[in-house]
Amino acid sequence: MDQLQLQDLKPAQGSRKNKIRVGRGEGGRRGKTAGRGTKGQKARGTVPAWFEGGRTPLHRQIPKLGGFRNINRVEYKAVNVAVLDQFKKGAVVTPEALRAAGLAKKKGFIKLLGQGEVSVAVTVRVHAASGSAIAKVEAAGGTVEILDIISK
Repeated sequence: MDQLQLQDLKPAQGSRKNKIRVGRGEGGRRGKTAGRGTKGQKARGTVPAWFEGGRTPLHRQIPKLGGFRNINRVEYKAVNVAVLDQFKKGAVVTPEALRAAGLAKKKGFIKLLGQGEVSVAVTVRVHAASGSAIAKVEAAGGTVEILDIISK
């Protein structure tokens, strides 16, 4: 029995067909309109697969429909520096302390904003802070530490 060798391999009978060459003269079966019929958008030049007939494409409608939310967006609960006066001098103000005092919502990251004034020197640990808030806390003798966002 002979072994099968690479040069003996052939495609299966009927699996290889010649490509149909359309639009090669009016005398042939697929000449002139080349199987596209007459007139109309598809009879002319190429139409992109994503073309939606001239209406506003779906990928441009999505932000308008109210169903678009960036999955990478980080949302913060705002806390102003004015609320820091409720804490004692030298206290460490953490997100848990702010929630316990009822000054921040239950869940989410906390950002310190600069509205109001602070007169107590405290150490503030929050997830984010504005430049004016940091300046006001440091002017009162306190410090601001930015927590890692990965740990709530």
